[in-house]
Amino acid sequence: MENVFPEVKKKLGFGCMRLPLKGEEIDYDAFSKMIDVFLENGFNYFDTAHMYMDGRSENALKRCLTSRYPRDQYILTDKLSGPYFDKEEDILPFFEKQLLACGVTYFDFYLMHSQNKALFEKYKRCRAYETAIELKKQGKIRHLGISFHDTAQVLEEILTEYPQIEVVQIQFNYLDYEDAGVQSRLCYEVCRKFGKPVIIMEPVKGGKLAALCPEAAAVFDTLQGGGSPASYAIRFAAGFEGVMMVLSGMSNMEQALDNINILNDFKPLSERELAAIAKVCEIIKAQNMISCTACRYCTEGCPKQIRIPDLFHCMNTKMAFPSWNIENQYRNIFTKDGSKASDCIQCGKCEEICPQHLPVRKLLKEVAAVFDV
Repeated sequence: MENVFPEVKKKLGFGCMRLPLKGEEIDYDAFSKMIDVFLENGFNYFDTAHMYMDGRSENALKRCLTSRYPRDQYILTDKLSGPYFDKEEDILPFFEKQLLACGVTYFDFYLMHSQNKALFEKYKRCRAYETAIELKKQGKIRHLGISFHDTAQVLEEILTEYPQIEVVQIQFNYLDYEDAGVQSRLCYEVCRKFGKPVIIMEPVKGGKLAALCPEAAAVFDTLQGGGSPASYAIRFAAGFEGVMMVLSGMSNMEQALDNINILNDFKPLSERELAAIAKVCEIIKAQNMISCTACRYCTEGCPKQIRIPDLFHCMNTKMAFPSWNIENQYRNIFTKDGSKASDCIQCGKCEEICPQHLPVRKLLKEVAAVFDV
């Protein structure tokens, strides 16, 4: 598939859901330097949403990117997220608020966020797609797309109903490629069937494919190629035909430079490297880890304000490294102000929004049985 968006220069996109921090605050100096290096190397695509970084991501881009560079030197993608509108009349004021937060007069790409069967019905009821199509006519959106978390069948239904959709953002990585819940391969194939360029999110699965357990990391070490674990994951994603963009959430300069090097001199995976990836998948799946990507969508609506991804991190660490005193982190950092796993009231709001379709309530009970005793 030829590049139908010539303004997109290279395949690496800067995902702004996990930015560099200084304590609890965004490290604006570090973020600005990472942006400078990113642009200097010819990459120009930035991806955000109002809910990222607890509402701070858009403002960080205004401070570190849009106020510092001419508008034609970067591509900015934002999203219409479900929690911020309940009726059609809510959408335009929210959209204008996003433009203001980002410091721009238009978005290059605007995505209907985290679409699944239930959310799609809400977006249709509120005429969200029709509103976005009108905004495109007005020049406030250059391209309309969706980010998607559901089955391939649902994706096909959406693309059939709204052929105006120009791009599709899907979760795609080697661990989820054949996963029955995420359906990376099947969703990719639907995009190809409809001729839609693909934007890939979570190529390293929220960092899990960058920080492998020693046994899995050793598999890549045997290749003696010198690449980081993240490099194999990103190259896996970028090597598929029709992939327009691979998003990577970068939290420090080291990660930014690694990703830039990977896609500045991109080489498709060899058969030997693909075999190594298959072996790594076997090792990871045998650990029976909680496959949370720490997107933090679940925390926004939690009535008990439980830091669900952090508690799942504690559980995964406990399974992978039993001798490490993760209990101290659980007690003194993640549940210091209350909201332990055992405080869950089983309302299910977390499961309704979880892109990984995790049984969050059941998993929190398991966490509580280990840490809240």
